[in-house]
Amino acid sequence: MPLPDLARPSAPARARRAVLTAALAAVLAVGPALGLAAASAAGAPSAVPTDAPPVVLIGTTGLRWDDLGSLTTPALWTLSREGAVGTVAARSIRTSACPADGWLAVSAGNRAGDLLVEDGTCRRLREPMPGSAVPGWADYVESAELESYDARLGMLGDTLLEGGAQVVGIGPGAAIALAGSDGVPVGEHLASPVDPDDLERRAEDALETADLLVVDVGSVRDPGYATRSRPASDPALAGEAVDPSLDEVRGTDAVTEPTRGEQAQAIDARVRAVLDAVDDSRTGATVLVVSLADSRRKATLQLAAATGPVVTGEGTYTDAFLVSGSTRQPGYVQATDVTPTLLTGLGLRDVAPSGVVVGAPMLTAGGLALASERVAALIDANRHALATQPLMGQVYLVLVGINLVLYALVSVGLNGRVLDWLRRTVARRWPGRGRRLVAATTRPGAVLRQLRIAGVAVATYPVATFLANLSPWWRASTPSYALAALVVAWITVLTALALLPRWGRWPLGPLGVVAAVTAVVLTVDVATGARLQLAAVMGVLPQVAGRFYGFNNTAFSLFAAASILLTVAITNPLVAHGRRRLAAGVVAVVGVVATVLDGLPSIGADFGGPPALVPGFAVLAILAAGVRLTWWRTLAVLAAGALTVTSFAVLDWLRPADSRTHLGRFVATVLDGGLMPVVTRKLEQNLNNLVGSELTLLAAGGLLLLLLVLGRPVRTAVGAPDGGAYGWLSSGAPLTRLGTDAPMLRPGLVALAVTLGIGFALNDSGVLIPAMGGALAVPLLVAACASWMLTLSPGAPEAAGSAGAGSAGADGTTDGDGSVDGPGAAPAGGRTAGDGTVGDEAAAHGAGAGPADLSGASEGAAARG
Repeated sequence: MPLPDLARPSAPARARRAVLTAALAAVLAVGPALGLAAASAAGAPSAVPTDAPPVVLIGTTGLRWDDLGSLTTPALWTLSREGAVGTVAARSIRTSACPADGWLAVSAGNRAGDLLVEDGTCRRLREPMPGSAVPGWADYVESAELESYDARLGMLGDTLLEGGAQVVGIGPGAAIALAGSDGVPVGEHLASPVDPDDLERRAEDALETADLLVVDVGSVRDPGYATRSRPASDPALAGEAVDPSLDEVRGTDAVTEPTRGEQAQAIDARVRAVLDAVDDSRTGATVLVVSLADSRRKATLQLAAATGPVVTGEGTYTDAFLVSGSTRQPGYVQATDVTPTLLTGLGLRDVAPSGVVVGAPMLTAGGLALASERVAALIDANRHALATQPLMGQVYLVLVGINLVLYALVSVGLNGRVLDWLRRTVARRWPGRGRRLVAATTRPGAVLRQLRIAGVAVATYPVATFLANLSPWWRASTPSYALAALVVAWITVLTALALLPRWGRWPLGPLGVVAAVTAVVLTVDVATGARLQLAAVMGVLPQVAGRFYGFNNTAFSLFAAASILLTVAITNPLVAHGRRRLAAGVVAVVGVVATVLDGLPSIGADFGGPPALVPGFAVLAILAAGVRLTWWRTLAVLAAGALTVTSFAVLDWLRPADSRTHLGRFVATVLDGGLMPVVTRKLEQNLNNLVGSELTLLAAGGLLLLLLVLGRPVRTAVGAPDGGAYGWLSSGAPLTRLGTDAPMLRPGLVALAVTLGIGFALNDSGVLIPAMGGALAVPLLVAACASWMLTLSPGAPEAAGSAGAGSAGADGTTDGDGSVDGPGAAPAGGRTAGDGTVGDEAAAHGAGAGPADLSGASEGAAARG
């Protein structure tokens, strides 16, 4: 029997060996990949620079600078002397922010908040269970979906995880801030200890390895507004108003709850523990202490301080004010600035999704030299904001009221037919008083001068409220009286300036002066940082966390109307003398300057302004040149406006992310597919402002009253060949002649209507845009009409080019102040009464009698009777 051939395996053996060889090859080929996958699963390589100092966020809510004291809060007091300080606009999705809202803003880098519940209370934050989602996370996500801010909850946690940062959070607020999109906190989370010494030990241990340490040191709540526990399943009542009675502080709550001072002392002890841990760790960490929410249902400016290296690597947070690109105001930051500050300090700013983070890193700005002065300035800023807030509605109501009174005076009070009826009625009932009424209503010169003063004074009201902010009226014992006195004083000064004889007699002279002052004041303010608009009664409230720089909607509407009216006043003489090309060139120059000031990201940063200004000035230039406005030209100017704002936005988008304004962020949002939420939010805000504000409804009602009721007799008189019901003021000249004597006035009104109409459609302030523009333009038009009518009176100073008293009328008779009796002149052969008024017979039978004299017969009959 032959021996087996050991050198040549059998068939089954060869099969088994082939299988083993294939398996081994597979293992050798896949093994390294599996190892890499395992290494990747174990932990991604960190994107945090190895030499970067750690960042520490000490978060609280409800803490203000006026809560501090050298003896009661020594840690915070010392921090204010050594670090950089500022105030926080903590408002989130509602008028005030709950503790959860502030921490959610850190999580999303955007405005976010808890669900609004029926009793209006704020949720008490709770620690999450190990490995579980934050309590109430489902409610937070639902709230973000109900709002239109496109907030991505968990963005900070996901970015930290993707960047491989070592993260430690202590306390329930830190769990919210560091939660991922699934609601589970990333990194290591520790419950907040009761003893500050335990907190110090935990913070010191965390700083041995952590790149980021977030600590929730508690909240300050006003007595009667303590946070409450509630199930996570409370129904959302978003959009429903909270019962005002809920703002009442209950006596029992006020007694049993700790005072603000006691709560601030407890927070100071925890802040000291964390600061001591930072000092002991010798890591040179950047420390941010930020109050992220309000202490009650009234927004106030909160505390912010920082120490250590600036997150951009340039300098340290020492002896300065805090500032951010989202405010551009030294001493002001927003709650949404915390997230970009943390990411920038960790070197992960580019890891975050584009267009999601709306804030900017906190930096330093120079200012007052002494720490005590800086803190005093921050306390004064909050006092200013709180004093302004309750007065804003009253100031706007006064503006609407005085405009309506002026409109009623013009359309009804100076209507010749109305005056005729009134004189007949008075003559029948009180015969002795009829002569005085005739005397008061047959001096058109005096009436027109008073009307001109009234129109100019009403038009200066808006800019006077801004100029009042030059004085610290909020420090007075009665701020409202101090503000009223300042506004009246500025109105007096500006009215006197506009009516100086050098230009006061020109038909468009007062209009041009008031428009110039308004435009220059707003331009200088915006170009120098918009400090005048901040906390102004017609400006912006810092605690609202809206616009801190550039043109807000009120300022834009005033600036737009003033710029167009100023251009009309400048170019009117040119067009009147046939120099239309030069006039069109002047319009173009002013329009370019106004558009750049309003839209340039570094100055005005206004998104809805340029597409409204460009068409308005383009229409004005076309009409100034004498070119007919066609549909094609109209479409061209609208396209030019859209192209202009797009150019500004793209230029802003090309800048670094932290340097962009909302113009560049809008482009990033569009590129990321988030256009519809922004458009939806703008439309909702516009609609809410249109139908949800008492002030807006009053403004809209005033406009309708002006157009439909009060404007009707004016429109009727414009077409009358003899001036109609206002012929007694215009000396029988048709009102359409004003368009001939001031040829740029009608094109200016068309341009103004175009600008304010487009501004209304594109901005989120609704009817406020045309209402504010009209509040400036209409009184100035009244003043311009009065100035023009004064030039029509024979022998009047304005017509004769002299201001001398006693200028004679047609028959040589005058009244005591040099104004001509009757409708521009005494009737032929008429006599004057002892007080300089036209007698009964002349009023009834004299030649040239106008609407002012229509009651002469009945007055004379009554007197003779």
